Amino acid sequence: MYYYISGTLAHKSMGFAVIDAGGVGYRMTVSQNTYDKLPLAGNPAKLYSYLAVREDGIELFGFYDETELSSFQMLITVSGVGPKAAMSILSLLTPEKFALAVCTEDTKAISKASGVGPKTAARIVLELKDKLIKEHGGEFNAAPELGSSAKAGAPARGKLSEALDALMVLGYQRAEATNVLKSMPTEQMTLEEIIRQALKKLM
Repeated sequence: MYYYISGTLAHKSMGFAVIDAGGVGYRMTVSQNTYDKLPLAGNPAKLYSYLAVREDGIELFGFYDETELSSFQMLITVSGVGPKAAMSILSLLTPEKFALAVCTEDTKAISKASGVGPKTAARIVLELKDKLIKEHGGEFNAAPELGSSAKAGAPARGKLSEALDALMVLGYQRAEATNVLKSMPTEQMTLEEIIRQALKKLM
């Protein structure tokens, strides 16, 4: 219903923000990562949005950028993961770190989020990777634990492969992600730096 809401940041508190747009104050639930990026009250602000309609009410969620919104939408497709758990994960992990955790099967990183146990984290990894295999017709390469290949000196091919997987988790097509990665000087970059810079180019 609402793709984004742009206006003046009227108020922000831990967990939510209010944007005044055209004289209407929109209360939006936000992650910790989005909260940290918001300006001081009284300044212009823009949040991408997701409207959740449930039996017990309607809730509007706000996201600092489309990458976080895409991660949220992907998370709530996982069985047993609702908006609250998805926001908890995105408060702990940036979209880049979340994508990396899924691609490297780092369930420990995901399960550190409040209200998300090891079983739920494992289901997130399983269901999101299966979805990507069906959509893109490929398989994920075996990957080491989170961070091990991100160290300086790691083979460029391994980093690029994991970065490609992470970008696909975030909803980008294989072809467009591959073209961006090929244009980047990735030899001396960590895996997280590659993903971050690629996202800037893609957006």
